[in-house]
Amino acid sequence: MPVTVLLVDDEPLVRAGLRAVLDAQPDIEVVGEAADGAAVIPLVRQLRPDVVAMDVRMPLLDGIEATRAVLRTVPDPPKIVVVTTFEEDEYVYEALRAGADGFLLKRARPEEIAHAIRLVAAGDSLLFPASVRQLAARFGGERSASAPLSAARLTEREAEVLRLMARGLTNAEIAARLVVGAETVKSHVSAVLAKLGARDRTQAVIAAYESGFVAPG
Repeated sequence: MPVTVLLVDDEPLVRAGLRAVLDAQPDIEVVGEAADGAAVIPLVRQLRPDVVAMDVRMPLLDGIEATRAVLRTVPDPPKIVVVTTFEEDEYVYEALRAGADGFLLKRARPEEIAHAIRLVAAGDSLLFPASVRQLAARFGGERSASAPLSAARLTEREAEVLRLMARGLTNAEIAARLVVGAETVKSHVSAVLAKLGARDRTQAVIAAYESGFVAPG
């Protein structure tokens, strides 16, 4: 079955470009389009896409509020990738905090766009560690009043796994680094998410930066 995608952007040319790139892939299918975040929830309920590729800045309902609305009101919600022009944008950071699974630059190459959709659909977070560190350094300090990570009572190995997650390593890469099995890493990641109350890896990494557990610099 192909990965199904809903495109949400107020610029018709951007939607057309993304559709051309994704429809050219044999395993990806664009099932719908919207020009504003306000149209996302009814389309998600109707089309049940695997992934929503959503512009972060839109006139009526931006990608941040649309992300929150989808995750709050839609059972078994789709993965959400924020599509943005500028990576060092407070809107991008807020979208990640709201629950987006990652972000993608509009200037990305076609193969990068297709790979990102596949990656997120498979359950991985689309993180660029250097960019997230920069975003956290610029915008995370104002929000660092959240409870410190010490309250989560991570084990030493779970803390080590979280640090590697924050560097952008996949489960397979973490397993190789720690010389353990992939299933062991998967169990540690699940434990980290549960203890932090995080929806996914992105949320866990944001929490790690905002609490000071991982230095953003």
